[in-house]
Amino acid sequence: MNNGLEMPLLGYGVYQIPPEDTERCVKEALSVGYRMIDTAQAYRNEEGVGKAIAESGIPRKDIFIVTKVWISNYGYEACKASIEESLRKLRTDYIDLLLLHQPFCDVYGAYRAMEEAYRAGKLRAIGVSNFYTARLMDIVRGTEIPPMVNQLETHVFNQREEIRKYMEEAKVVPMAWSPFVEGHNGFFTNETLAKIGKKYGKTPAQVALRYMMDLGIVCIPKTVHKERMEENFKVFDFKLTEEDKAEIAKLDTKGPVLLKDHNTPETAKIILDLKGILDSK
Repeated sequence: MNNGLEMPLLGYGVYQIPPEDTERCVKEALSVGYRMIDTAQAYRNEEGVGKAIAESGIPRKDIFIVTKVWISNYGYEACKASIEESLRKLRTDYIDLLLLHQPFCDVYGAYRAMEEAYRAGKLRAIGVSNFYTARLMDIVRGTEIPPMVNQLETHVFNQREEIRKYMEEAKVVPMAWSPFVEGHNGFFTNETLAKIGKKYGKTPAQVALRYMMDLGIVCIPKTVHKERMEENFKVFDFKLTEEDKAEIAKLDTKGPVLLKDHNTPETAKIILDLKGILDSK
């Protein structure tokens, strides 16, 4: 990252994992070999992540924790308090990477609180999530400590080539949420990925992860099945050729699949309607 801190290229995501299952899943992921766990306040499972890590027997310094501030906690004071709450739930003195989850509401007030916590050593890195090009450039230029990561919907069908150019220029690391597109567009049976995978004895999912990691994109696939965790982790023992990569590049539709462009009023309404998600039961 632009502050010299290193993070794993492959981690384990806990989005949509129920709180009651999170502890088990994270413990299994850690046993497989994952050393980065991605969660968020809005997922309401930070406590399960924290408990699993605390009981894993793995030194805290060897695990990279990512979490995100939800929009209901934006603004300086609210974000400052929410950081302390996340630290408590995660049972840790510091968070490796904290992101602003969405580009709406009082972004700058929240970001100032993150900068303060970063300087105090409570956060080792800070960044954003779902910030498209103009919004990303605004926060890169308008803050004292530029974001180190931008997490976006990224997969073989939406490879983010244009914004990744800007991110490389600004030294912001790309991070992919839903790298498997939640199975949409026939991802797990895609003909191109399957054909390439057959050469290496790999699944379409493994080929897609290898491809994105080769592009320097951090990936956080989610599964609740240990055998899938193991499968997703077995991507370090093969290499794609330039011909393979050129074929996969053709899958790019250059548009989101799971959520509309964050620059549209429709997406803004969807996200803002979820503002109170932390209070819902």
